[in-house]
Amino acid sequence: MTAFSQVGATIAGRVFQIRQTLPPSVRLIAVSKQVSIAAMREAYAAGIRDFGESRVQEAEEKRLQLRDLPDITWHLIGHLQSNKVQRALEVFHWIHSVDSLKLAERLNRYAAGYEQRPRICLQVKLLPDPNKQGWSVGDLLTDLSQLDQLEHLEICGLMTILPLGLSEAEKLEAFLQTRNLADSICQKDWQRIQVKELSMGMSNDYTIAVQAGATMVRLGRILFGDRP
Repeated sequence: MTAFSQVGATIAGRVFQIRQTLPPSVRLIAVSKQVSIAAMREAYAAGIRDFGESRVQEAEEKRLQLRDLPDITWHLIGHLQSNKVQRALEVFHWIHSVDSLKLAERLNRYAAGYEQRPRICLQVKLLPDPNKQGWSVGDLLTDLSQLDQLEHLEICGLMTILPLGLSEAEKLEAFLQTRNLADSICQKDWQRIQVKELSMGMSNDYTIAVQAGATMVRLGRILFGDRP
């Protein structure tokens, strides 16, 4: 946890401090995986309306327990297994971790039965990392024409997670490459693809991501403390 976040003894204090470091245009997503309902309610009381979860089942249970807070926006930020696509569509407003054409096509098939198109981000992997999912730049550019045919999805942006162990300069360069990739995609006249959102930056690098143009940051530890 960063030094400034330790000054805030409460979740509300941490939310306030983090807000001071973010432009108003950047959406703060509180990563609440393995976080208690009580802590989530504290964050909600402090103004948080966006919560990110990594597992469909955990999100289902939490959404049920927080059903008295109907204005929460739920974000899936973890890897989505293909056999959980339908359940994910029922729980989440945003799916940040669409990491392959196969998964996108499966989401599109199931989304046909819903009135509201799910908002998704395409997960890209700018640097080699065996622990991360996502398109390479070349593979994504190859698949864009097929992605543009998926009429039941709202393709809103790109998401990336950086490998561990990078220097600040390397992080900035990777985030800038993500922004440049989004800019290059937007220059073409797509029918459905609108990659205006950049979901990038976590507790240890979100200020660098914001510097590079992030529109959504995913913060967990800096907000809620270390998980068990």
